[in-house]
Amino acid sequence: MEDNLELLNAVILLLNYTVIPAITYGSQLALGAIFVTLIYGVLRFANFATGDMMSFGTMFAVLLTYYFQSVGVRLGFLPTALLTLPLAILAMILYMLFIDKFVFKYYRINKSAPVQLAMVSVGVMFVTQAIIRIIIGPFDRRFMDGEKFILKASEFKEMTGLSEGLTIKSTQAITLVVTIILVSTLFWFLNKTKTGTSMRAYSDNEDLALLSGIDPKKVVMITWIIAGFLATVGGVLYGLDKSYKPFVYFNNMLPIFAAAIVGGIGNPYGAFLGGYVIAFAEILVTYAYKKFFIYLLPEFLEPDSLVQLLSTDYKFAVSFSILVIVLLFRPSGIFEGKKI
Repeated sequence: MEDNLELLNAVILLLNYTVIPAITYGSQLALGAIFVTLIYGVLRFANFATGDMMSFGTMFAVLLTYYFQSVGVRLGFLPTALLTLPLAILAMILYMLFIDKFVFKYYRINKSAPVQLAMVSVGVMFVTQAIIRIIIGPFDRRFMDGEKFILKASEFKEMTGLSEGLTIKSTQAITLVVTIILVSTLFWFLNKTKTGTSMRAYSDNEDLALLSGIDPKKVVMITWIIAGFLATVGGVLYGLDKSYKPFVYFNNMLPIFAAAIVGGIGNPYGAFLGGYVIAFAEILVTYAYKKFFIYLLPEFLEPDSLVQLLSTDYKFAVSFSILVIVLLFRPSGIFEGKKI
């Protein structure tokens, strides 16, 4: 009986500190990775401004959340930020369409090389960072009501009698539900609607798509609109879960690109799964397993060290390592790339 309790405690420990955080983080990375793969698949360039575009949309959600809360508008058990999402998405879409019209369109019309567009996106990244710094400043911001709990560790311990508690934040549940709904809707749109089919045809063969009467301007506009949804929702979910740090989104660019490439660059399905591959790898490799083994092993075998493969300071090294390995041994990713 005691052995069973120890095993349950070990399982709950892993669920609480690795599985649930990895699913949440993986959902956030998946949305960013689909953003990257959509832009690459349809517009044919690597958008290095991805992280800062996510930050830009989240900035509006933070500011609007503060405003709504100041006038007494709240959403009860749910974070107020959910009320601000439509307005933040609209602001992000308008910004993306503005950037496309006055920056990317010129290079697209002139048939510039993808590497040129990628370098232009770096310039857009720095401009976006500057705008964020001017509007909201460089300091960390918190969503005031983002940390609400569905289940608290103390409540779980009381219910089960176990030593380990299980904590589930409302933002973690919201992240998973919203990601599933958004991604399912996107996949349905790409595969079952006329516009989605046009986007896929344009991605596969631009010249043939034009001969078929597909309007490239419409395809580009719809692509940026979808990208605006993905960037803002992914950024807000990340901010709710971990607080809004304006420039941490730039650091997330590596795991987001790693997820897109691992899944197969240009393949939304692969990008979605790639987000979870990277998230689980980062968390499982940097987690300290000492307490887990104390529950499972006899006392004389209990470890003295943290039993940690890598420090959390090297979390991004995991993404980089996976990225390098995939590029060396399977450049097309887990799934074949370039398939919108």
